[in-house]
Amino acid sequence: MLDSMQLRTFVAVVREGSFEAAARSLHVTPSAVSQRVKALEQAVGQVLIRRSKPCRATDAGRPLLRLAGQVALLEREALHAARPPTVGGSTPTRVTIVANGDSLGTWFVGALALLPTELALLFDVRRDDEDHTAELIRDGTAMAAVTAQREAVQGCRVERLGAMRYVALARAGFAARHFPDGLTEAALASAPMMAFDRKDQLQHRFARTVTRRRIDPPIHYVPSFDGFNEAVRLGLGWGMVPERFARVDLAAGHCVDLGAGRHLDRPLYWQHWRVASAALDALTAAVRAVAGAELR
Repeated sequence: MLDSMQLRTFVAVVREGSFEAAARSLHVTPSAVSQRVKALEQAVGQVLIRRSKPCRATDAGRPLLRLAGQVALLEREALHAARPPTVGGSTPTRVTIVANGDSLGTWFVGALALLPTELALLFDVRRDDEDHTAELIRDGTAMAAVTAQREAVQGCRVERLGAMRYVALARAGFAARHFPDGLTEAALASAPMMAFDRKDQLQHRFARTVTRRRIDPPIHYVPSFDGFNEAVRLGLGWGMVPERFARVDLAAGHCVDLGAGRHLDRPLYWQHWRVASAALDALTAAVRAVAGAELR
């Protein structure tokens, strides 16, 4: 039988990133945190935390991290259901979710706004590339994710949400200067390209549909949805922009579609823990509803 206090302490170390920060969040000494984690590791017979900066769960610790999160969620919901209606001040349930930047910038926050206030949810939303968001479910950090990975993580359910359509957008003057002959391989290899970060391969994926090979152009990294799209509008580089955002600039003539009708559809999936939770059920219903209206 695992000790619940040791599990909570283990989660706090991974969540806060250090033993000292975990001690502050739990209102105990760093020594107490260290002792609890060591006791849990001895009980399991495995090292559970990689003592790095920040601290991270080891492969052996990931299932326990997920278990601890599920237990905490179900405990809070059970207490909320058992508490008499006359007793107020229910403790909010912390829901950790991960989504890609374009979903956060377009439709996903609208799903959070649909959730009833009586659920008393607090959201901890993380951003990562859609090809990597499922990793935060796999390591137990998040309980749900918008992801491009259709294979279910162990202990999770997965369903397709739809596809986000992207077009290759560029400022009109930028396109005239760098793409005078259209989407040629030489132009794609030399024109400055936008990317969120080093994980973002969307532009490379589109370029491969044109050139059938990997290109290595100069790249500007702008790690925010608004900053990325503004950089494209201002002519810093070309980039793949969600179609619904591109329409305004295309209609106004400020930007052009480099692909001239060629687009890229990115399928998105919803993965979440396989537990009977009112919070997760409500969140899934809201995500499904908004994605059904906004995605292809």
